[in-house]
Amino acid sequence: MKVAIGGTFDPLHDGHKRLLKKVFELSEGGEIVIGVTSDTMARASRNREGLPYSARTENIRRYMYKEYGAEVRIVELNDRYGVTLDEDFEYIVISPETYTVALKINELREERGKQPIKIVKVEHMKAVDGKIISSTRIKAGDIDEHGSLL
Repeated sequence: MKVAIGGTFDPLHDGHKRLLKKVFELSEGGEIVIGVTSDTMARASRNREGLPYSARTENIRRYMYKEYGAEVRIVELNDRYGVTLDEDFEYIVISPETYTVALKINELREERGKQPIKIVKVEHMKAVDGKIISSTRIKAGDIDEHGSLL
């Protein structure tokens, strides 16, 4: 199976790891394609500095190999769709806030005469306080990457 996922992954936290676990499971040893937002796109969407693209991709590559023994293909995202409009995938793994992006991908694929990608939505992971683990909360110093309060 060929599976896609996309994100900024800054920092790589337990919520991301839940998504990546689902990607690995769905791939069944097939190709995993991870779109990682470019530095320009990450700055524009978050309005703040973060880890550079090279560090974020290395963190993902290292995690996927260490955790699952999986080699992954990482593509730089300069838009919300990456290679999903041109390449065929069996699955795209998304979090609740990116569901509309996945729907748009399938709409654009249909316009191009391509088969839709099966959308697999993975629910957010909660921190110990019951709120969502997010990069924003981690960078604000509220929680760590595991959802523990700081």
